[in-house]
Amino acid sequence: MKIHYWSPFFSKIATIQAVVRSANSLIEYGKNINYEVSIINAIGEWDEYKDVINKKINIINLNKLNFLKIIPKDSYLKSRFSYIFIFFLSFFKLKRLIQNDKPDYLIIHLITSLPIFLSIFQQKTKIILRISGLPKINFIRKIFWKLFSKKIYKVTCPTKATYDYLKESKIFSEDKLLILKDPIIDMKKFSIFSKSKVDEKFSNKKIITGIGRLTKQKNFELLIRFFKNIEKDFPEFILIILGEGEEKEKLQKLINSLSIQKKAFLLGYEKNVYKFLTNSKYFILTSLWEDPGFVLIEAAISNSTIISSNCPNGPYEIIKNDNFLFSNNDKNDLLQKFINLEKNTSENSIFSQKKDVKKRVKDFTKFNHYKNLIKILI
Repeated sequence: MKIHYWSPFFSKIATIQAVVRSANSLIEYGKNINYEVSIINAIGEWDEYKDVINKKINIINLNKLNFLKIIPKDSYLKSRFSYIFIFFLSFFKLKRLIQNDKPDYLIIHLITSLPIFLSIFQQKTKIILRISGLPKINFIRKIFWKLFSKKIYKVTCPTKATYDYLKESKIFSEDKLLILKDPIIDMKKFSIFSKSKVDEKFSNKKIITGIGRLTKQKNFELLIRFFKNIEKDFPEFILIILGEGEEKEKLQKLINSLSIQKKAFLLGYEKNVYKFLTNSKYFILTSLWEDPGFVLIEAAISNSTIISSNCPNGPYEIIKNDNFLFSNNDKNDLLQKFINLEKNTSENSIFSQKKDVKKRVKDFTKFNHYKNLIKILI
């Protein structure tokens, strides 16, 4: 069975690891099945990940040049231009690849409009559309998906809420929709990475951690303003934010203007988030939307005390306890929840919540993803 993955990207996002683990799982757990797995390298985006991709997986280079290094990507408008550039750069090359290789399945993430459009030129390959986050169904996307819905074999959703959302939209027939949870947790990797320690200057502090792309969606401005409100009453805490993105300069200026630069730190992209999560007292997710939020799952498996915005679509499915959820984009509610947990909530109650959340996130392991994926690959 021949399976190709298509997931072009130009910044470090959680979907990258989901694609790698999904492809790797077919090789690692499907040893008795003849899977031929390939990842399509559209613009050189997969070059630096070859060391974490199973050696039995073929990396198909569409272009000889690495365009990832030169395309603009540090703002919303520039990233939209790059999407268009990738679409036209890859159009004929991806068309030829699919026609020549004739993969049984093409599993697509992120910039999915191109392979969906190219489906009009072929009949054999079954397209599996992986929804990687809460989709914004604007007029153009709705018309496009509706137009090509018969060409799409299956549409997988990371959460039940997104499944229900797409079901209600009636863009795809119900038999095409299913829930396939992302392979967020690699237990072997977690067991190694979680043993690492944070830098000594943070080791004796109570840490509040935020993780994600520094974008509007992640709403780190709210987290920083929240921290400013608590830092005098809770001087033992520091704030660490991990990630890169177009709002980095803006967020650093905010930290400086609030005079909290000695307690609030933007540490950039971190390959091993587990060493921070296992050494943090709180992980706070302030996103405006998630589905369900990779770092939420990683925080849960790390035994962090999670406080999350009750945003669409995924956090409620994981947390399920209003004492640990605050109203979306509501700083005052976040403050109240934090103070209540710090001052009024017993350790037993917090431990019980951690245990419940940890049970729920076990569905997001690489092995469970594999078991559900192969049910689709008939």
